[in-house]
Amino acid sequence: MKNLVDKIHEEFESFKNEAAAQVEKGNKAAGTRARKSALELSKMFKEFRKASVEASKK
Repeated sequence: MKNLVDKIHEEFESFKNEAAAQVEKGNKAAGTRARKSALELSKMFKEFRKASVEASKK
């Protein structure tokens, strides 16, 4: 689960940087990358939830 949390942190940093580039500089390509990161984060959060529930059952 530690690896998953580390991946979430990395992806969130990527999202944060790309979203900032879109908002502050009007970079449309950065917006596309930010949306992609948001989708990946959504998938990772679902994985985290499953792993967390499983760990709490032990």
